[in-house]
Order: sequence, then C-alpha cells, then structure tokens
Amino acid sequence: MKITDVRALSLSRKHEPEREWYSASFHVYKADCSILIIETDEGIQGIGEPSAYGVPPDIAAKVEEIGPMLLGRDPTEPGLMSAIMGERSMDTTYAGLDCALWDLKGKIAEKPVAQLLAGSERKPLEKVRLYASAGVRYDWDKEPESIVEEACSFAEMGLTTYKMRIGTDWKWSGVTVDRFLQLARKVYEAVGARMQPALDANCRLEVDQALEVAAALDEMGWAWFEEPTARDPEVWKRINDSVEMPISGCEPFTMIAQFGPYLERKSVDIVQPDAGVCGISTCMKVGAQAHEQGILLIPHNWHNGLMTMANAHMVAALPEPRFCELNMMQGPLQWDILAEKPVIEDGFLVLPDEPGLGVELAEDLEERFPYIDAPWGVRMER
Repeated sequence: MKITDVRALSLSRKHEPEREWYSASFHVYKADCSILIIETDEGIQGIGEPSAYGVPPDIAAKVEEIGPMLLGRDPTEPGLMSAIMGERSMDTTYAGLDCALWDLKGKIAEKPVAQLLAGSERKPLEKVRLYASAGVRYDWDKEPESIVEEACSFAEMGLTTYKMRIGTDWKWSGVTVDRFLQLARKVYEAVGARMQPALDANCRLEVDQALEVAAALDEMGWAWFEEPTARDPEVWKRINDSVEMPISGCEPFTMIAQFGPYLERKSVDIVQPDAGVCGISTCMKVGAQAHEQGILLIPHNWHNGLMTMANAHMVAALPEPRFCELNMMQGPLQWDILAEKPVIEDGFLVLPDEPGLGVELAEDLEERFPYIDAPWGVRMER
C-alpha cells in the first residue's frame, strides 16, 4: 500500500453571541478546525485533526510542503512522522499527520487504534470518562456567579468532573485571591456532592497567589489545579509539594524532551500532552515515562470531535486511564465534522467498534464551514 495524496481542510464557524467566550483579555468569536487527510492507492483513507492553534491556513501550507515527501511511501513505515522540531505550526501539522496515520494503520489492521496502542497483552477501555472543560464565559464585571449555574448544568448532564478557569483579567476588576476563592467555594458548594471541580489558571497567577489558591482548593477537595503559574518545573514542584491535590500541566509541549524536567522532578502529578499538538505516538511515549514516575496522563483536548477521538483512543490504551477533556464551548462544528457523532452516555465516550479512530468525515465540509480568514480571537481592552 502506498500514499497517493495528502491534503488539509480549513474550517470555521462563527459563534452565536451566546456561544462567544473569553479568558483573561482574549475574546473568541468563532470555532476553527483543521483536518488532515491521507489517501492510499487501495482506497483506504486516514484522517486526523491537528490543533487549530496552529492556524488552519498555516497548517495547510505546511501540508503542501510536507505532503510530497510522503507520496509513494508505505503508511505503516515506522517513524514516518518523527520530525517534531519545536516550531508550533510545523509540529501540530506533524501531530495531525501522526493521528491520521494511526487511523490508517487501524483500518489496515482492521482494529481500533486503542487496541493497536495497547498491544496484544492488554485490553483497552471500551469507553472513556469525559470531563466538562469550560468556565470561560464568566466576566468579573458582569455576573461572575454565572459560573455556578454553568457548573450545575454540567452536573445535571451526568459529568462527574468540571474544569473552570479564573475569568477575565483580574486587574480590570480588582479581583484578589480572596474574591476568587469566594466564587470557587460557591462552585464547590453547588456541585461538590455530585461532581469534582478542577481549576485551570492558564499560567496567569504569581507564585504567592498560586500557593494560596492551591491550599484552599486542596482543603475543599478539588480534583486538580492546572498550570498555576508561568511554566517552570521548580516553581511547579514547590506548589505540587505543598498540597495533596494534583498539580497538572505541560499542554503545549511537542517534544518529549520538554516534558522531561517536569516528570523527573515530579513537578506535576498529572501530565497533559495533546494528540492534536504532539501526536498520538509522542503522547504514548510521554505516558510510558509518566507511568514509571507514578504520574497520570490526562490529555489536553480543546477543539473538535476528531481530535477528541484521537485522545480518547490514546487514553483507553494507557496503563492507568482516567479522563479525556471535552471542550464544552466549541458549538456545532465540534461534532458536525463527523458523519456520525459517537455515543456519549452517562459521562462516558463509547469508543466505536469500527477500525481506526472509528469515525468518518461528514460530506461537503468546506462548503458548510468555509474558513473565516481572521484570528480565532481578539484582544479586549478596558
């Protein structure tokens, strides 16, 4: 079998006003999606979704550059997508191609990707627990308590974990750690009996703020505290050592060497690579190293359904599988890119029995979701 074509789709959908979201000073008004397709001379197609933070047109340009080097190659050739370089748009392109190759390899072997990853000696999970990832629609100047209503809505959906963020820029509204923790306690009081909340600070806190927040969340019983400060393995180790609650992070890393200092120092209890950022292959290697250190892998997963399938198959094959993140903000584009949405029941994504990633693309995607040629978000000023 030989590769005959490699191409990219660049897609967008404008959010309705009620779907727009923001974090810190960043306002997001549309959903983007990049899809990579690998065709073969036997009519078998592999599909993968790279992280759209790489900007879909930039990814498409990288595919035009890389694609000719893959033509005529055997898609099962070991190390075909090993050229991770540390340059984000190029690396996310390689990540998407790696996911598409795993989809292709699964279809060739007539096995789900999770089974290929787990090997013959271990049975992968048949369904993967999801956690609701949101908390990016509350504004400290406009009803910040709306975050409590959001958390309750996800608890009512049967999801058992909910991750929120720290809201709009604290400097705009004079937000202090005490004020934030008052809101965090309201969230915990509202849903703590039904689901466990987690917090993502998006690297925005100072060290003293992060230590104070970590101590309070730990006392309440939160699930984890993600990326509390600017990335620094020594700082994160200090925070991690100060609490029983797990500290998590490392979502943007594309190279195994980048994860190393955080794993070796045990700066995190949860590491968060993303198949759409570094590829399934690298995620599995990071997962193996993390497991040796007693560290869990719960992937970052902040885009659409095809990426969710890649991360879910990867989670299902881990020696200690826990969760897969589910972006609750992406709108219809998230699952409408697929011909059929996979089953999600009781907070679990049921992995299809079909080979590969178990899903196929919907038709006429570029006509239905033409790319909006603009940044995926804009800076706000107050």
